[in-house]
Amino acid sequence: MFENLTDRLTASLNKVTGRAKLTEDNIKGTLREVRMALLEADVALPVVKHFIAQVKKRAIGYEVKRSLSPGQAFVKIVNTELVEMMGAESEGLALNAQPPAVVLMAGLQGAGKTTSVAKLARYLSEREKKKVMVVSVDVYRPAAIKQLETLAAEVGADFFPSEDTQKPIDIAQAAIAAAKTSFADVLIVDTAGRLAIDEEMMAEIIDLHKAITPIETLFVVDSMTGQDAANTAKAFDEALPLTGVILTKADGDSRGGAALSVRHITGKPIKFMGVGEKTDALDRFYPDRLASRILGMGDVLSLIEDAERKLDKDKAEKLTRKIKKGKSFNLEDFSDQLTQMKNMGGVGGLLDKLPGMGQMAQVAQQQVNDKSLGQMEAMISSMTVKERQYPDGINNSCKRRIAMGSGSQIQDVNRLLKQHKQMQKMMKKFSKKGGMANMMRGMKGMMPPGGGGPMGPM
Repeated sequence: MFENLTDRLTASLNKVTGRAKLTEDNIKGTLREVRMALLEADVALPVVKHFIAQVKKRAIGYEVKRSLSPGQAFVKIVNTELVEMMGAESEGLALNAQPPAVVLMAGLQGAGKTTSVAKLARYLSEREKKKVMVVSVDVYRPAAIKQLETLAAEVGADFFPSEDTQKPIDIAQAAIAAAKTSFADVLIVDTAGRLAIDEEMMAEIIDLHKAITPIETLFVVDSMTGQDAANTAKAFDEALPLTGVILTKADGDSRGGAALSVRHITGKPIKFMGVGEKTDALDRFYPDRLASRILGMGDVLSLIEDAERKLDKDKAEKLTRKIKKGKSFNLEDFSDQLTQMKNMGGVGGLLDKLPGMGQMAQVAQQQVNDKSLGQMEAMISSMTVKERQYPDGINNSCKRRIAMGSGSQIQDVNRLLKQHKQMQKMMKKFSKKGGMANMMRGMKGMMPPGGGGPMGPM
């Protein structure tokens, strides 16, 4: 996520990070590079101007000159201003209303609005323990209602049926009545995609808003449209009283212009960010965490939250007990670890949140990516139970059979067994006294020279 912006910013800031003294000239030189990095990331020009002015004002003043490490102080200022640019505080949904709390979703065609309705329903039911009902008032797009019905079943939300012959206001009001009788906490209303210039469609959603008075009106916009996302959100806000924005497809956005522009241009907070195609790929938007990731410092808090929510604690504890008893780490255990990694968002999802990875993350993903994880799982599935439990007994004949069964080459099977062997050695170190320290030293030995990313050692 935002790889191009991260690479440009970290390269620029590295030039001043270790300096014992900063002058007005080298601060201005660095800010010129930061300015270019933001413009290339498609951040809106007024946002860039304001950001550079704020950083310059603080950096050339008392704050950096009095610091014992002015280079680090400068990076801290950049980080703080990035957070301010994106909204300072994370803002969740205001659902403190008499049930059902109505959430109206608006957005452009193709922005991922219906999928975001399902993702939000899953988020609210799983993380906030709300009973959620969804309804579609999109009577224009073929199969829109059926799509939401399918997604609602997938995420476990109640679905209120509607027909494309009905009027949107009638559908929404009937859904509110049904949500009350079924004691739903939240009703999410999916509207038709529309353009701000389409006066007839805009008039329809304005009337719908007045009729149902939602507690939240969220604008769903594609992150990959850059600063246009912020300008479109502003145009919608002039017609509808928006309460927040959901950025979709952020995982595929290498620039980050939308995330950095929306709050400044619209004055509305980004409340959620779509980070994948699956229905669980919706994250609450934390400006401080995203700023940290943009500067190559990782996002450990989100990583911990993901682990608590997605990892199988029973399996993890069972494996820990097994290793402590001195039992061997076999290929079934290895397969479980691969599954856990996929649940955490795959290799990319993990490395993106680790501090100090920078360009190392891209190098690592070339070696071990989500496709290779699937291939590993296929090879392990092609083994017999005995082979998975005692991999040392796998001979060349077995390797040929495993390769044929998984659509792989014998070299791939050899590579898998080698990686398992390395993991097994690390697990043995972990089980001994001072195991975690030994394990970290082992991991450091597997790192490239320097052991750190562009922002310093890990």
